[in-house]
Amino acid sequence: MDGMTAPGFPAALPASRVPDPMAAPSIRWGILGTGWIAKQFIASVRAHTRQDIAAAGSRTGDSAARFAAEQDIATAHGSYAALVADPALDVIYVATPHNCHFEHCKLALEAGKHVFCEKPLALDHAEAAALAGIARRKGVFFAEALWSYFLPKFDVLQQILDSGCLGEIKSVHTEYGEYFTRDHRIFDPSLAGGPLYDLGTYPVSLISKLMGVPAQAVGLKQMDPSGVHGQLSVIMADEKGNQGTMSTTLYGLTPTNAVIVGTDGTVRFGSEFNLPGPFQVISADGTLWLDYDEPVGRHFEGLCYEAAEVARCIAAGRTETPCRPLGATLDMMRTLDMIRAATGL
Repeated sequence: MDGMTAPGFPAALPASRVPDPMAAPSIRWGILGTGWIAKQFIASVRAHTRQDIAAAGSRTGDSAARFAAEQDIATAHGSYAALVADPALDVIYVATPHNCHFEHCKLALEAGKHVFCEKPLALDHAEAAALAGIARRKGVFFAEALWSYFLPKFDVLQQILDSGCLGEIKSVHTEYGEYFTRDHRIFDPSLAGGPLYDLGTYPVSLISKLMGVPAQAVGLKQMDPSGVHGQLSVIMADEKGNQGTMSTTLYGLTPTNAVIVGTDGTVRFGSEFNLPGPFQVISADGTLWLDYDEPVGRHFEGLCYEAAEVARCIAAGRTETPCRPLGATLDMMRTLDMIRAATGL
């Protein structure tokens, strides 16, 4: 039915406005943390951009040297303080476990460095707001690396939302589950483990993006023998009663899907909603289906877009990115606080 028209509904999807990542100006990056996501980030950035991964920092000289040699990085710093003090670096990418984000972002921001931090920025709204205050006082760029919102797919979706063609958003249904072996950090209570601050940031951020901070939340959790929560489900509502639902589990792979239901149209995702991949925009009466079609991708195909956007912002003197403004991050943190309260975490 593509190409039909309906009152207030587009005849075709807009094109993505996201520039080619390879066209972004090159800046010098310092990698703070040497775990899995840091390696994924480096691989994607080197394959698809002109960014310079110039230095890495770890807690010890040995671990920094090993990581730098493995990743072919010229400079290794044996402490995080030495990394953020390196005058040759333009921006620090914080890739440590999320229970360390507040400490490490604060260290880099106070050193006057631009900072791009893995999600979530901190463990609660108060910590995240404090970091945002430091960034504003220092006049430096600061953003959360929730990479979905930097993808071309989400730029097209943003244009659909901005057009108003979906009408009032009545409900957002989301879920995300993966399987993890018992030795994974997600089972470690000392690292703020459990799925909420990891997998759950994707569905929670989508709900808070579309509906704002909820007026109320109710939920249930199941604790794991390790001491972390193993899974939880939450229903949230805004002041009008419009609803957002989310479930997340670390016990197995789920479709990781989402549906956005508006009074005039619905968005359905053809694969994991947070990854590169297809989605459909459907008029409320089902007479018009618009298809956004792209291959399903993962970190290697997608992390390059966030790095390119950070480079463009810093080169232009901007301290935030419209892809993931600090206000949106703080809304997500408020929502996470509400979920913790509703589930007794």
